[in-house]
Amino acid sequence: MDEWTKGLQPVGSRSRYNDCPHGELPNFLDTCMTNERMENIETRLAFQEDLIEELNKTVYRQQQRLERLEATCEALARRLYMLAESAGDGLPADEKPPHY
Repeated sequence: MDEWTKGLQPVGSRSRYNDCPHGELPNFLDTCMTNERMENIETRLAFQEDLIEELNKTVYRQQQRLERLEATCEALARRLYMLAESAGDGLPADEKPPHY
């Protein structure tokens, strides 16, 4: 059992919460949630928000790089096609040279 589930009982149980000052099963988000647990949740949330922001920035940078690479690839393909057309006056690629 970890620190997040310590003292929790199944729903409908007549058992008491270990850390509840009222001694009864409280309603959701009742006063039994300790300040320490709330601070832990807020800390985790803050770290997750920072992580999400960093991941969004990373995805954005990768998308920009991908678009640049696609543009470069298209330019190279056009250039290769143009070179192949201009070289079409010579021997075809699969024709044997005359010395065979």
